[in-house]
Amino acid sequence: MSEQTESIHLRIRREAGGLLTRLKEHQAGQWFMANWQSSRRFRQVGYGLAALVVLYMLLWVSVLRSLPSADRLLSYQPPLPTMVRGVNGEIVYSYARERRVQLRFVDLPKPLINAYLSAEDKTFWSHGGVDITGTLGAVIDYANPLRTRRAVGGSTITQQVAKNILIGDEYSITRKFKEMILARRIEGVLEKEQILELYLNEIPLGRQSFGVQAAARAYFGKDVGDLKLHEAAFLAILPKAPERYGREKYQQMAINRRNYVLDQMVSNGWATPAQAAEAKAQPLGLIARRSESFDPSVGYFVEDVRRELIDKYGEQSKDGPNSIYGGGLWVRTSLDPQLQKAAQDALRTGLLRYQAGRGWGGPIAKIKVDPDGWQTELIAAGKSVTFQNWRVGVVLSRSGNQATIGFTDGSKAPLVALPDSLRAGDVIAAAPNGNAWAVKNVPAVSGGFVAIDPNSGRVLAVQGGFDAGLGSFNRATQAQRQPGSTIKPFVYATGLDNGMTPATEVLDGQFCVYQGAQLGQKCFRNFDMRGAGGTHTMRWGLEQSRNLMTVRIANDAGMDNVSRQIDRVGIGKYPPYLSFALGAGETTVLKMANAYAALANNGVQYTPTLIDFVQDRNGKVIWRSDTRRCEKCRMAEWDGKPMPRLAKRGKQVMDPRTAFQVIHMLEGVVTRGTATVLRDLNLSLFGKTGTTTGPTNVWFAGGSQDIVGAVYLGYDQPRSLGGYAQGGSIAAPMFKQFIQESRSRWFDRPFVAPANIHWVKIDRVSGSKVFAGSPTDDPKSSIIWEAFKADSEVQRTTRQDDLAKQRDALIAQIRRGSQARLTETESSEPAAPQITADSAVTIQ
Repeated sequence: MSEQTESIHLRIRREAGGLLTRLKEHQAGQWFMANWQSSRRFRQVGYGLAALVVLYMLLWVSVLRSLPSADRLLSYQPPLPTMVRGVNGEIVYSYARERRVQLRFVDLPKPLINAYLSAEDKTFWSHGGVDITGTLGAVIDYANPLRTRRAVGGSTITQQVAKNILIGDEYSITRKFKEMILARRIEGVLEKEQILELYLNEIPLGRQSFGVQAAARAYFGKDVGDLKLHEAAFLAILPKAPERYGREKYQQMAINRRNYVLDQMVSNGWATPAQAAEAKAQPLGLIARRSESFDPSVGYFVEDVRRELIDKYGEQSKDGPNSIYGGGLWVRTSLDPQLQKAAQDALRTGLLRYQAGRGWGGPIAKIKVDPDGWQTELIAAGKSVTFQNWRVGVVLSRSGNQATIGFTDGSKAPLVALPDSLRAGDVIAAAPNGNAWAVKNVPAVSGGFVAIDPNSGRVLAVQGGFDAGLGSFNRATQAQRQPGSTIKPFVYATGLDNGMTPATEVLDGQFCVYQGAQLGQKCFRNFDMRGAGGTHTMRWGLEQSRNLMTVRIANDAGMDNVSRQIDRVGIGKYPPYLSFALGAGETTVLKMANAYAALANNGVQYTPTLIDFVQDRNGKVIWRSDTRRCEKCRMAEWDGKPMPRLAKRGKQVMDPRTAFQVIHMLEGVVTRGTATVLRDLNLSLFGKTGTTTGPTNVWFAGGSQDIVGAVYLGYDQPRSLGGYAQGGSIAAPMFKQFIQESRSRWFDRPFVAPANIHWVKIDRVSGSKVFAGSPTDDPKSSIIWEAFKADSEVQRTTRQDDLAKQRDALIAQIRRGSQARLTETESSEPAAPQITADSAVTIQ
């Protein structure tokens, strides 16, 4: 030790000794030392006070320092599920991992309150937060060396509120001290009614239920206001052992405990002996454990809504006050339950129709079959199906033509109708078949369906596959597929914008283009592998979906212009190659439906939305899809000026005249083109079929002024559907079923032409304007009404026009004959003066 360090130590001891000396010499110090030496009782009191100080310090370090503030309960908001409403305001789904419903104290029935007080804390209204007698009993039970279970008792309702909300369920003496201290503080912050309201809304009661309202729904299928006395008494026993009393094998134990609570209610004066006796005579009356009964058809729609909400607000309470699983949001969506059910049924029927006769599509999934763990593995697979009476199970064993299937509830059954490739471990769908279950074929092919309101962009229905329980991947909004010929209307729209008309004649013949040294020459062909020959009107080309005419129109209008048009309607950003004019790019069903919605709405397009608005737990709107504001809509008095109007929300992505012309041609697709399967619905419908190379995808897109949809069918890993597969024979019938199942929502209203559209009678085949005759209802009528832009109307033809054409042809023939005779005589006769063809015909 250095001299400096030793000097410091000596100084500290000297100063400390000096302090003690001064204290001893002080009058109070002398009095203390005299009593300490002479009085034993004085020393005992001193030791006791010192022990209390040490104990308090230990208590502060281990308990008080980390205690949360009781004031938090003044602003406490429990985690609540998010509720989803459909377009009609009805609840269609909830996002919840725990069942919770928040009630006010005035909404809690008095018999239920008294049942809980009798079971848990009969002195609640009189104690100050802690029941000393009960606490001492719990401490003795905890210290008992013969105890084989967890010590119970001693916690008042106020202490349980502190435990459930503020400090957690740690099993220790320290937690008990924290409970007691916090309970005293809570009683100084909250009224008794507020404490009881928190308790009855937060207490865990089994079956994933928190609070009495959620438990009443889970155990009895009732609201708390409808509970009978014996049911209220049963709920009051659950805090002691919520996962035990709700099980069938502990039924008698639950009845005994319930009857004890009823006796306590009589003892406390909260029920008469007659009421208690009547309640005791009742069975428990518990309903089977069940999940929320929501329409399973909404699965894909609400999953997309869930993704959107998580992106906006987060998933758990830690992510923010408006999280999807804790914020208690109220979400109004555009989901139309009737259209959603129709979309699900139509897609399912189409998938099953295609799959029929193709053999078993294979298992849904594969898991390890373990004698003790197969049920857990099956539950973890998370597969389910809600089609008819089908269930998902796992093949536990197979021997020849005999097999056994197991289900998530642990039950087993014989399995029949076995495919050859079926093996143990295959997760499959099965349906009852006598005393056994039969294997059902979940289609290996899949697809997507979207319905949208073209006047607002609100998505009315989304079906992203056969069943949402088989997987959350949504083929309607997430799958990128080639649209095939459904993209052609936008190619034709570009042609109309660049001087063409529906009556313009286009050659339906071979078309080749040189694509550079690396790609060489590309020659296009029609779907039927041949050219029709000759020229035809644009209308005919679109109705019959002619590839050669389409690429010729794209080439003449400029593929750059076509790509820009496709981008403007939101289908996708494609390079200016002619193959993209035939649908070689990729897009989603939702994008394609919204592009057709722009056609139906005279070129005005809206951003597609699934959510209309979101409210927080207090009803305040925190987000809405329509962000327009009307500043003068709430004036106290009219200012005499015109009524305020909201600004238009949509975007004009296409000339309204062009959009209408395309719609009018697409009506012809339904009347006499590739979608005639829809014609007998007798509605004003438009649409376009699509079939991609392979064919790997078949499409239909179209609808009416009020509802527009798109549907496709194809394998998730694209492969051929078979040479016969076409949009008109597979996809269009699915859309037809969709309309038939929602027929009351469809109205036969003709599309209204925008300004500067002229109606002209033309010959449907040649596109020439006609004067005589009138269009008829016959789909094959030779005369039709055609829509022309005011500056592109075809010239009127009359009898005089026909005569002039014949005269010109005759003169041309005479001229050719005269020229031939002159050529023959040039070699034998002297040269004669030359007369030009133009000067030879000087008058008409």
